[in-house]
Amino acid sequence: MTVSTPSLTQLGWRPFFQQQLSLDEFNRLSIARVIEQHRSNVVVMGEQGQVSLTQSPKTERVCVGDWVLFDESHRLHRHLDRQSLFLRKAPGSRVATQLIAANIDSVFIVCSLNDDFNLSRIERYLAVAKEAEVEPVIILTKADQCPDPDSKRQQVQALDPFMMVHAINALDNEHLQELAGYCQHGKTLALLGSSGVGKSTLVNGLMGSEVLQTGEIREDDSKGRHTTTFRSLKWLPQGGLLMDTPGMRELQLSDCEQGINETFSEITKLAEQCRFNDCSHTAEPGCAVQAAISDGSLQSRRLHNYQKLMREQAFNSATLAEKRAKDRAFGKMIHNVQSELRYRKKGH
Repeated sequence: MTVSTPSLTQLGWRPFFQQQLSLDEFNRLSIARVIEQHRSNVVVMGEQGQVSLTQSPKTERVCVGDWVLFDESHRLHRHLDRQSLFLRKAPGSRVATQLIAANIDSVFIVCSLNDDFNLSRIERYLAVAKEAEVEPVIILTKADQCPDPDSKRQQVQALDPFMMVHAINALDNEHLQELAGYCQHGKTLALLGSSGVGKSTLVNGLMGSEVLQTGEIREDDSKGRHTTTFRSLKWLPQGGLLMDTPGMRELQLSDCEQGINETFSEITKLAEQCRFNDCSHTAEPGCAVQAAISDGSLQSRRLHNYQKLMREQAFNSATLAEKRAKDRAFGKMIHNVQSELRYRKKGH
């Protein structure tokens, strides 16, 4: 689907964003949505067509999916408050957060049914989706390469009986039709999943053409090479928008406690029945969580991953909080130095 001059509604505009505009902004500035994000600029789309906006160091951070306001000089003024936001701790040793996608309606969590199939990784993505308050849809790809895809689909469905789970071959048009309902006019989808799970193949299938290069799979570990190098929004034939993201092998959680608790809701409910409020669910007497593991109603793997993700997000959140505190202290020091210099220049 090619849309040269889309309406704002086609781009996903809704009352939530409209009510944030002042009358002056509505009359003076242009409205557009970020459809591509590069190192030094963003590409936006609005009723005026496609425009490239340069980001200055002082510009607020924006990401694909953001709604922004800009003037006739293509100077970005601000982004509107987000209805949803995916973010993560930046890869490597940095402690800053990285914006991934904004204003997403549904997220396809893509996992392949080959040797890369991993329930714990799916739970990690679910925690991120629930924290962002976006509907998660599990897409299990490469069903044609799995001897028993329904068995693995049931394992994933057991994580949440109300969650939508699809086991598909992304090269089969009949399988792709299962996903048509998520791709409707004005809706925005995102894809999350590690490299090599078939995201590019899925995007090409949904788009009906070869819009992304697909990579080969390494035979030793069934993992793939990165084939997507920047985040972008693409028009779907059904009228919706789809955002593809680079593979995120280093997805790290931060400020995600609520999302983790929702993903492991049965554990949080059991914890309320423990004898001690600070129960660690290891060897304390009267632990309802350990009792559930003993009677088989809770998998020990679920508890292990829950505790692992909670520790990770707590560590990353503390690191980010420490950085913010240091930044505030440094800013205060600079302010004091500048005040002292101004004081001296006045001849005191």
